[in-house]
Amino acid sequence: MAPWFSASAVAPALAAQWELSPAGTAGLTVSVQLGFVAGALVSAILTLSDMWSARRLVSASAVVAALATVGVALSPSAAVGITFRFITGAALACVYPPGMKIAAGWFRDARGWAIGVLVGALTLGSAAPHLVRWLVPASHWRAVLLVAAASAFIGAMLVRLVPNDGPYAAPSPPFSWSATPRILRDRAVLLANLGYLGHMWELYAMWTWMAAFVTASETARFAGLQSSADVRTRAALITFSVVGSGAVGCWLGGKYADRFGRTTITSLAMAVSALCCLVAGWFFGRPLTALVPLLIVWGVSVVADSAQFSTAVSELAPKEYVGTALTLQTSLGFLLTTVTIWLLSHLADRVGWRWSMAALAPGPILGVTAMLALRRRPEAARLANGRR
Repeated sequence: MAPWFSASAVAPALAAQWELSPAGTAGLTVSVQLGFVAGALVSAILTLSDMWSARRLVSASAVVAALATVGVALSPSAAVGITFRFITGAALACVYPPGMKIAAGWFRDARGWAIGVLVGALTLGSAAPHLVRWLVPASHWRAVLLVAAASAFIGAMLVRLVPNDGPYAAPSPPFSWSATPRILRDRAVLLANLGYLGHMWELYAMWTWMAAFVTASETARFAGLQSSADVRTRAALITFSVVGSGAVGCWLGGKYADRFGRTTITSLAMAVSALCCLVAGWFFGRPLTALVPLLIVWGVSVVADSAQFSTAVSELAPKEYVGTALTLQTSLGFLLTTVTIWLLSHLADRVGWRWSMAALAPGPILGVTAMLALRRRPEAARLANGRR
C-alpha cells in the first residue's frame, strides 16, 4: 500500500514541478481514490475477488501499482502524473479487499484480530512514504516514489508465498449479476456499511491533510520565523508517526473486538476520533509536546475500527460472495473520501486549518449511530463468535 500516499508525501515538490494549484495538489490523492472506486466497482460487479484466486489477483495488481508509481516519478506533466495516480488507485482496489478475503479465509475464531493485523500492516505501508520523505532531501522527491514502487513489488512477491486462499475460503461461485443487489439489500450488511461510511468520512481526509495541518500549526507557532523546508520536514516525521500509530490501533481493535464485540469497539473508536476532530483546533499552534500526543491518540483511534467493519461484513454477507461484499464496501467508502478530501482543502482555504478538522466529526458520530442500530438487530449475534 506504500504507493497510496507516495505522491501526497512529496506534494509540495510535485506542485512546484508541475505548477499545481491547491486543487491540483488535492488531485494527487483524489485521483487515487477515484481510481480505487472505479477498480473496486468493476471488481465487485464482475465478482473478481470471488471468481479468481485472491492471491494471484493481489500479486498481479500490486505489480501494476508499482509500475504506475514509477510512471508518476517519470511523468513530464501533471496530466500524465495524475493519470498514473488513477491507475495506481484502480490497481490497489484489487489489493486491499482481496487481501482481507485471504485473511478471512485463514482465520475464523480470531478473524477480527487477523484482519486487524493486516489492516495495521496496510496502515504502516500507507504511512511509509512520509518516513522516506523525512529521510531524504526535498530535492530527492523521486526517491520517495521509487521506494514506494519497490515496496509494492516486494509485497507482490511475498503474497505468492501464501500456499492457498485458506481453509475457510468458500468455493468460487459462478458469475451472477444478482450478487451485488443481493448484498445491498441485506439490512445488517447495510448498517455495517453505513458505519464504515461514517468512519471513511473522517479517515482519508485526516491522513491526507495531516502534514498540512501540522505544517500550518508549526508555522503559526513560530510566526513564520522558521524555514518552511524545516517545518515541512518535521511535519513529515510527525505525519508518519500519527498515521503509522494506527497500526497499533488496528491490532488492539481486532484483539478487543473479538472479545467484546465489533459494534462495541467500532462505536468506542469512532467516539474517541470524533472528539479528537472537535478539539484539534484548541491544540493548533501549541508546542509539539501538547499537539503530538493528541494526534497520536487520534491516529490510533481513527483506524482502530477500520478492519472491524470489514470483518463484520465478512461475517454477515453470504459466504460465497465475501470478496465481492468487501470490495463493494470499500468502493463506496473510498468514493465518499473524494468528497471529504476536497471539502477539507476547500474549507482550509476559506477559514484556515485551525478549525477545519472539526468538519470531519459528523462522520464518526453518524457511524456510531449505525453500529448501535446494528447491535440491536438479531444478526449481531453472528458477529465476533456470537458476542455482541
